[in-house]
Amino acid sequence: MTLVLLGCIWTTRAVLAADAAPITATGTVYKVLPLLLNLEGHDATSPSLFDRDAYQAYLRLHPKEISGIRYDVLWRARGTGTNATRLRVELRAVGPDGSPRVKTLETPVSPGRFRHWAELPLLGDDYVKLGRVVAWRATLWSGDQMLGTQQSFLW
Repeated sequence: MTLVLLGCIWTTRAVLAADAAPITATGTVYKVLPLLLNLEGHDATSPSLFDRDAYQAYLRLHPKEISGIRYDVLWRARGTGTNATRLRVELRAVGPDGSPRVKTLETPVSPGRFRHWAELPLLGDDYVKLGRVVAWRATLWSGDQMLGTQQSFLW
């Protein structure tokens, strides 16, 4: 009887200790899709993924038809509590005059149980002034803590 009572007390203490343990924030950046946008702001002419890839190749060959670029980022974060969660994309580019340029895009996001897509666009004059993007890095932040990252080969 005493052993059963001690076992129940030990189990209850273990459950209460687990509940009181602080939850650490976790997060991942799964995928980053840099998509060129045409003059109407579209990345494809139809919903087909094959068509999107073909149209992206077409836009790369016809730069006068490009109005900007959008970074679609697939991410997930959990346990961030009240900390502000944000997604950041840092860009390294070569400007129209050949000089190196740096640009940062950032958006607040709301963490949840599942993965989410976020869009970070760079349009109009900002896109033209930046020049040709040669490297990018996407990071997920909770307050001052980096939760996840994904970067291009040249970063």
